[in-house]
Amino acid sequence: MSDRSNSVIITFYKYTRIENPEEFQPVLLNFCLQEEIKGKIYLAFEGINGSVSGDHKKIELFKSYIQSFPFIGEVIFKEDPVFGICHEKMFVRVRKELVNSGARDIDLSLGGKRLSPEGLLKLYEEGKEFVIIDTRNWYESKIGHFKNAVIPPIENFRDWPEYVDQIDDLKDKTVVTYCTGGIRCEKASAVMVEKGFKDVYQLDGGIVSYLHKFPDTFWEGGMFVFDNRRVVEVNTKEELKHVATCHYCNKPTSKYINCHNLKCDKIFVCCEDCRKTHDYSCSEECKTALSRRSRYYD
Repeated sequence: MSDRSNSVIITFYKYTRIENPEEFQPVLLNFCLQEEIKGKIYLAFEGINGSVSGDHKKIELFKSYIQSFPFIGEVIFKEDPVFGICHEKMFVRVRKELVNSGARDIDLSLGGKRLSPEGLLKLYEEGKEFVIIDTRNWYESKIGHFKNAVIPPIENFRDWPEYVDQIDDLKDKTVVTYCTGGIRCEKASAVMVEKGFKDVYQLDGGIVSYLHKFPDTFWEGGMFVFDNRRVVEVNTKEELKHVATCHYCNKPTSKYINCHNLKCDKIFVCCEDCRKTHDYSCSEECKTALSRRSRYYD
């Protein structure tokens, strides 16, 4: 990126039929490399999912380019300015599924009704009776989630169908599912409908869309992201900034790091001071391990 002060990051996805993702992969990768765009994009027969960053003008070119393919068409992009490197490299990979759900044959047309950020805000403000469920991995939910959200103890999205079987008691409730950008809760809500849940919604555009409009309301803590930023802190009210505490000192924080012992690589919550004091390690044993990263990563 030539001018980091004018850089942006965009996230996007679309469930759409791509007949030959293996043929599209090198075409898309070459365009991104040519335009000095970095990030990660996943392709599958069921669609496209990605996060890329670069100079604002080049990202605009990327948006136009992606949408010029008839089998993709219009895409909703979520955009944020950035002042640093969000992605080190550029890759485009083909997968069997955009997100590994453990329910590959699910009919996405059965997905839950789309609930706008305004609609979710209204549910909270009017005190409506509803259950809101986080469809992300446990470590994402740990540092931030919607008020009163149900946090499933899942380590991977493929565990979702099994988890849904455990919450039969919610089948007659109004249920709202959410994830970071919408791609997981769209599929998650379809799984719930197929399993007999009666009144299911998916937060349209995910957490990102909600927080663009309504920070300092009903989101508590930071938002985990899968790029070099790792965590985005959006709230300004002190009581809403953090829901997690440091692994070492219990100070409120939303900071995550991976243990620098390569054989461990555990992700854990750790404040700025403690990561330095404990040499970016989750334990004394890892601190003295021989197999450690050659440079410091947050």
